[in-house]
Order: sequence, then C-alpha cells, then structure tokens
Amino acid sequence: MLLFLLRRIGVMVVTALCLTFIVFYLTNLPAKLETLAKTQAGSRMTDAEVESWLARNGYGGPVLVRYGEWLGVLPGWVVEEAGGTVRGRCVAREGTEAAAGNRCGLLQGYWGTSTRFRAPVADVISARLGATGWLMLWVLIVMVPMALAVGVLAGMREGSRTDRSLSTFAIATTATPEYVSGVLFIALLASSTVGLSPLLVNWGVIDGPVLFQGNARSALERITFWNFTLPVMTIALYGMGYVARITRASMTEVMTQQYVRTARLKGVSFTNIVLKHALRNALIAPFTVIMLQIPWLLNGVVIVEVLFSYPGFGWTLFEAAVNNDIELLLAASVVAVVVVLVTQLISDIGYVWLNPRIRIS
Repeated sequence: MLLFLLRRIGVMVVTALCLTFIVFYLTNLPAKLETLAKTQAGSRMTDAEVESWLARNGYGGPVLVRYGEWLGVLPGWVVEEAGGTVRGRCVAREGTEAAAGNRCGLLQGYWGTSTRFRAPVADVISARLGATGWLMLWVLIVMVPMALAVGVLAGMREGSRTDRSLSTFAIATTATPEYVSGVLFIALLASSTVGLSPLLVNWGVIDGPVLFQGNARSALERITFWNFTLPVMTIALYGMGYVARITRASMTEVMTQQYVRTARLKGVSFTNIVLKHALRNALIAPFTVIMLQIPWLLNGVVIVEVLFSYPGFGWTLFEAAVNNDIELLLAASVVAVVVVLVTQLISDIGYVWLNPRIRIS
C-alpha cells in the first residue's frame, strides 16, 4: 500500500505540473497579455507601449522562465527603472529592494495579486473556497442520501413499476441542465409576480413577497433555509440522477449474484439481504462516482453561483475569466487540479476498504 501511495503521489505531481503548465501557457498567450496591458494601463496603448508595459511587469521573458518564476523554482523577475527604482515579483511582495533575486512563487506560498479584486490571490481564493465549501457540503448532504435511496429502491426490484418510475425521475434530473432548473426554481418559487409565491401571499401563508430568495448573496453572512435552498436543490438534482443510475445498475447486478440467491433460499429476510449482503458490494461503483462529484461541484458550480449571485469559487472563476485576471485563473486551476487528483486517490483507497477482495499488486 505504501509503495502504491508513493507511485500515485509521484504521478499526481507530474500530472499537476503538466496541467498547470498548459493553463499557464493558455493564459499567457500574446493576445491575453495584450488585453491585460490595455486593461491595466489604458485601452489606447500602441504596440510599442504594450511591449514596454509587459517588459516592466515581468511578462516579457520566455514562457518556461516565467512558469518557473511563478512556481518559485527560479528567481523572480527584476526591473530597474529610471531613477534607480527597482521593481520585481519578489520586490513587490516583500516591499524591499533586498528581495530582488529571491524566489517567491507557488512553492513559497505566494500566489500573486488579483488584478480584478486588487487583493492577494491567496486571500481571494481562501475566502471564496470557504463559501463554496458550505455550498458543496449541503449539496452532498442532500444529494448523496437521495441518490442512494433512489438507486437502491430501483435496483431492488428490477423491472417493477417503482424501478421504472424512479429511473425516469433520475434520467429527467440528469437531462435538465442547472441553468434550466435554476431559472425554473427562481420563476416558480422566488418571483413575486409569477409562480407559487403570489398565491401564497394572497392566501396569507407567507408574510414576505417570495417564498425563497433568488439571490443567495446574503448566505455569505448567514445561511438560512430560505436563501440557500434554491442553489442547493439546483445542483443536487442535477448530480443526483447520475449517482442514482450508477447505484441502480450496481444494485441490480449484485441482487443477481449467487450468494444473494443462497441467502434467499436459507430464508433470510429481504431487508437483511439488502442491508447486510448486497448494499456494501453495490456501493463500490457509486462510491467512486460520489468522490468524482466533489471536483465537479467545485468547478461545475460556476453557472449556479453566477445565476444566484453567490460569490463562491465558481463565481470568482467566472470573474477572473471575464476580466482576464491571469494570476487568479492560475491559482484557481491549481486548486481544481489538486482537488481532482486527491479525490481520485481517495476513491482508489476506498475501493480496498469497501471490498477486501481488491488488493494492490
């Protein structure tokens, strides 16, 4: 197991380097850098002024060198301006000329400065990750039990009316994108002019103008049932169908195994067969799918967070892309890559725990 973990960690490091370099290269294309220069210094800059601005701000060197500076394996760029003023990556960070020539990159904990939020990228990412973390937590709390229940109930009685009904429901939720279900939820439950809210107001059931809030920004200060239900249900319903279908297929296969038939012939109750014999083996495939939902939640909440104005990780990623915030985009890519690789490692380890017959060779 230890050798397996060491090999996997080595592969994870190489994969992370390759993926981050690809993102670094794409975000540092000449057109992107020109847009950044004109956004920061003026849209009417000439080509010569753009080249001068890029050189003064550390974007003029080769891509591999700048990637090494960003990682922190090479010394940060340094520029001496007229009057003896020294500027550079580490100088800007440390606030002293003595820092010139030092390494201050990702490995040293320096993520750069966001041009969109005018704040250190590490502070922006940590705050937004915390907000998305709460959203992911509540989505998993709602989605996982619901998906497993639907999948197990459908797989227990393959071909029955219950199986067909639950399978149809699961397919419908997966086939409905978040931007469709989110808009429908807002129109039906968070609008003061159409949907259910006007009726409830007329009947005197609710005091406010709407049943649920269509804007989740207030959840940053205090999460309530009324401001967090719609974004949670929008994401949970979309992800639930896929997990439920995998669970159903796995449960159906397990229920046809010989040991289940033997348990039935011995007179074991159907409930005990499902809970003590079939369920654990049936959860092996869904466990991997559930683990893969975590990186999907982190990167796939962009639409939902923008739709409900919830400033989490996805909303920040959208703002960074729209405003060409290179440092913030790079930091977001690192976080996304690490989450994907770590969750895949955890799912592999979970295989062994769920099924002792699986061994690491």
